[in-house]
Amino acid sequence: MAYPRVSRLNEEMKKYISDIIRNELRDPRISSMASIIAVDVTRDLRYGTVYISVLGTEKEKQETIKALQKSAGYVRREVGKKIKTRYTPEILFKLDESIEKGIDMYHKISKVSQEQGIQEEENDGINEE
Repeated sequence: MAYPRVSRLNEEMKKYISDIIRNELRDPRISSMASIIAVDVTRDLRYGTVYISVLGTEKEKQETIKALQKSAGYVRREVGKKIKTRYTPEILFKLDESIEKGIDMYHKISKVSQEQGIQEEENDGINEE
């Protein structure tokens, strides 16, 4: 069952947290290529999981997540100022690697389809002789 209030809160938090990370946090460990994929707030509005995608090396990903986890209290306070709810959800940052997995899968599919195309051309050349 969908909960419209939670869905609206997810989108609002995503917008505000993205703005806070881009404009207010000055931690050099946070990669400029970090983006928020989704926010998932629990039904009781106590916890909010923020899924972050970071384009870069594994070290940059880990450093960005560490820096965001350290600043979670600040982000929660700023979100609480902007969104008026009884409880401001506790924010948990998690690394989301779905974009990287999607790109990797795309490259694998392209490689396989290219190899099949080469094999079909070779088979056509053999059949013509």
